[in-house]
Amino acid sequence: MASGLEPVPLTSQKHDPAWKHCQMFKNGDRVQLKCTYCGKIFKGGGIHRIKEHLAGQKGNASTCLRVQPDVRLLMQESLNGVVVKKRKKQKIAEEMTSFNPSTSEVGTFTNPCGLNTEVTLVAVPETVEPNPTFSVNQEEEISNKGAGRKKKGRIRKASRSATSNALAVINNNNNNTLVGSKRGNNQVSMAIGRFFYDVGIPLDSVKSVYFQPMVDAIASQGVGVVAPSYHDLRSCILKNSLQEVRNDIDQCVGTWAKTGCSVLVDEWVSEKGRTVVNFLMYCPEGITFLRSVDISDIMNSPDALYELLKEVVEEVGMRNLLQVVTNTEDRYVVAAKRLTDVLPTVFWTPCAAHCIDLILEDFKKLEWINTIIEQAKSISRFIYNHSVVLNMMRRYTFGVDLVDVGATCFATDFTTLKRMMNIKHNLQSMVTSEEWMECPYSKKTEGFAMLDHISSQSFWSSCVLIVRLTDPLLRLLRLVGSEKRPAMGYVYAGIYRAKESIKKQLVDKKDYLVYWNIIDHRWGILQRHPLHAAGFYLNPKFFYSIEGDVHHHIRSSVYDCIEKLVPDVKIQDKIVKETTSYHNAVGDFGRKMAIRARDALLPDEWWSTYGGGCPDLARLAIRILSQTCSLILCKPNRISIQQMHETKNCLEHQRLSDLVFVHYNLQLRQMVCKNKEQDSVDPISFENTGIVGDWVMEKEGCSEAFGSIDWMTVDPPLGNTMLLGPSTDDVEDLGTGFDDDEIFEGVKDGEEKVVVGQ
Repeated sequence: MASGLEPVPLTSQKHDPAWKHCQMFKNGDRVQLKCTYCGKIFKGGGIHRIKEHLAGQKGNASTCLRVQPDVRLLMQESLNGVVVKKRKKQKIAEEMTSFNPSTSEVGTFTNPCGLNTEVTLVAVPETVEPNPTFSVNQEEEISNKGAGRKKKGRIRKASRSATSNALAVINNNNNNTLVGSKRGNNQVSMAIGRFFYDVGIPLDSVKSVYFQPMVDAIASQGVGVVAPSYHDLRSCILKNSLQEVRNDIDQCVGTWAKTGCSVLVDEWVSEKGRTVVNFLMYCPEGITFLRSVDISDIMNSPDALYELLKEVVEEVGMRNLLQVVTNTEDRYVVAAKRLTDVLPTVFWTPCAAHCIDLILEDFKKLEWINTIIEQAKSISRFIYNHSVVLNMMRRYTFGVDLVDVGATCFATDFTTLKRMMNIKHNLQSMVTSEEWMECPYSKKTEGFAMLDHISSQSFWSSCVLIVRLTDPLLRLLRLVGSEKRPAMGYVYAGIYRAKESIKKQLVDKKDYLVYWNIIDHRWGILQRHPLHAAGFYLNPKFFYSIEGDVHHHIRSSVYDCIEKLVPDVKIQDKIVKETTSYHNAVGDFGRKMAIRARDALLPDEWWSTYGGGCPDLARLAIRILSQTCSLILCKPNRISIQQMHETKNCLEHQRLSDLVFVHYNLQLRQMVCKNKEQDSVDPISFENTGIVGDWVMEKEGCSEAFGSIDWMTVDPPLGNTMLLGPSTDDVEDLGTGFDDDEIFEGVKDGEEKVVVGQ
């Protein structure tokens, strides 16, 4: 405690709720208040400033980051009550001063000082019963004007009484309005909750961009809105929604002539074990769902898969199609090779996200990495299965959760290790605090183990190395799954930067080749993919940062793209000639604006703006740079698709096909429309268990008696990321400069190959 501060006991006269959450001290003649949660001392401002501090309300005080959520809510409600009272008083004062005196003047009196005072009455609402005292006294005043001081005194008293009654009525009405508003909102929330619980709708459905507009539309119609019937939803409303979605898709298809498009082949397994493939179309305007096919009976037949792929490609049309993206399973490799042999103007591209995920999986199989991850998981499981420990952790991390939910299970393993590194000191502060020492869970075996790991320097040193080895791959995974920009212009640079980072970190060739071999094994099929290399070449941010000549295999890949995507040989020759202007930054390419825009604009936008002098090359560049290279973008809820494939009636199957078409495309549209500031993610929520896995789930179920576990005592996740510092741009992190020939050439034949896991 600061010297000179003398504790002052709180008296029973301190009625404000904030007094329960602070301490009072005396410093000389001045009184100071101290927050019991964060220890901040306020030298002025009184209890109101403490309340702002606890409520997190912007004003004269900083926000307390350790206060419990229920206390914060209580302080916010208390502050809102103060604001309402101030507004009431101000409104009443305005009404009293602006009221027309000609209709409400009672009389003019002379006070003992000889000043004239005009008394006015506030109009009473019609719904209020008239005050009999007020009526009688008013009549007496009117009939006895000038009758003497005694009568005037009675009238003055009556006037004050009437004013007081009127103010009481107004205050009562305002309070009733506020209470009614809160009660009404609670009724709405409970009605929505009962519907969700009765039907079994996933609770994260409230995150839909269409949820609040639905509530607003119902509220705007007032009482008595008739809800649509079951048959309305499966007939006329579905028909109108189907037409609405098709109109949106037509607008998207209209952009394909400029940007080109990609067919995405997303295979997944239903709950009943059926293998299903969803076919989608990608362009920068968005992703479009085409149809879903059950391939359980043909999944092991490359010939049947080829026929299916060919049918979909012909349905889309080859004029604007650049590539077909699938996973890397052998049956798709065979079917896609046959497809590209028959359709020479279409590329086959393995899913980049799937390849990166396999690389992360192989990294995790290395014994030393797997050991550290298991130790980290033991910490996480203990925290997330005990409400007391979870609440304590969230207080010490100021709302930052330990688990960082990634795009895949293996990505989550490494993003969570990085998160743990970011909050290392907060975790150490927690397990060395008096609060932890007094906590009964600190005496458990898991509690002692957590203390050992968090206090271990070797554990944290290993975490640092793992994060440095995997962070470039995680950045690339986010890039290929990004909805903000097409990834084709970045993926080649991302793999280059990952290998460069590993080499710089480990230095010794025999050490970094362990990880390079893993990357080459999984990425080999994409290592020299023409579209990836061309995307790198045509991205001005990267191309102009290369010192010297561009590596020969990159230029060769660009020529492969020209020959495959541009059938007209005359235009091919023009494009090759125009690459010289691009290479030498001739014309508009060399403008200062164009140079500044290399980093500021998306690559396809840069070509649209400054590529007018090379129209054929610009047209090809825009089409290549407008493509994705991943299937990770198309993962909406698939429950309705399962229902469709299980329906045998032809008419109902057609109806469900249209329902799936609307459902899937609306969800895909949300990926573009949805506000990027999502609600905080709760790692223990059921919706995330498929990705979070055993970071939050006990291997043998709950270890405590059921009665000692209470989910209602868990503080909600705040999703606070201020402690982590400002987020970095994944594209900016790719940097510039690509001059390591060893990375371009890869591991040469004859060099030592290291087996994964050894």
